[in-house]
Amino acid sequence: MITRKSKREIEKMQAAGDLLVQAHKEIAKMIKPGITTMEIDTFIEGFLADHGATPEQKGFNGYPYAICASINDEICHGFPREEKLKDGDIVTIDMVVNLNGGLADSAWTYAVGDVDEKGKRLLEVSKVSLDKAVEQAQVGNRIGDIGHAVQEYAEGEGFSVVRDFTGHGIGPTIHEEPHIPHFGLPNKGLRLKQGMVITIEPMINEGTWNSQMDANNWTARTVDGGRSAQYEHTIVITKDGPLLTTDQDK
Repeated sequence: MITRKSKREIEKMQAAGDLLVQAHKEIAKMIKPGITTMEIDTFIEGFLADHGATPEQKGFNGYPYAICASINDEICHGFPREEKLKDGDIVTIDMVVNLNGGLADSAWTYAVGDVDEKGKRLLEVSKVSLDKAVEQAQVGNRIGDIGHAVQEYAEGEGFSVVRDFTGHGIGPTIHEEPHIPHFGLPNKGLRLKQGMVITIEPMINEGTWNSQMDANNWTARTVDGGRSAQYEHTIVITKDGPLLTTDQDK
């Protein structure tokens, strides 16, 4: 079932989004060669607790951590670990914040130290892919318009778009209908309506889009070892255009 959120629900989700943005800005200060993603996970759990919030994905279907931390060829759902980040790595930190029942979900890919030019281009194209998708999150548009915007741009820049993981509705639980693919045809799929809240979270790869699952049954990585990047926002569909509850630029 697809729910359309009330003004009160959206206000709670915005408060959660504001806190999630604060968390990502703290992470941005921490990212450097030598830090571990387990240290970041520990920090985020404490940071959220200090602000009266909880990491919503911890315990979701048995997931054991406050964040997902996906390094280099890991596409998504990477486990935090004690391995130190190295100069030239890229790492995607994804988290869902629950603040008084309001949810916000956002991933961001960080460059660790000095990343090569191809890696910098991957991050740039991934971020622009999200921006182009958000432009399509308008009342009356269809889900296919979102995916088409990502696919047309990213593939045109020589990268591939992951098919196996999608955006989704959110609130009051993490994953709700509808699914939001990051590929597809324009003017196809469900029509977007005012009050819907969705995530858009394209995962863009250097090589093929195909993924494989690690033995932990959570972490997905590229089949060819190419790097993967992801940026994600939680978005309210409003009559005045898309409202980003996780906007880091406001």
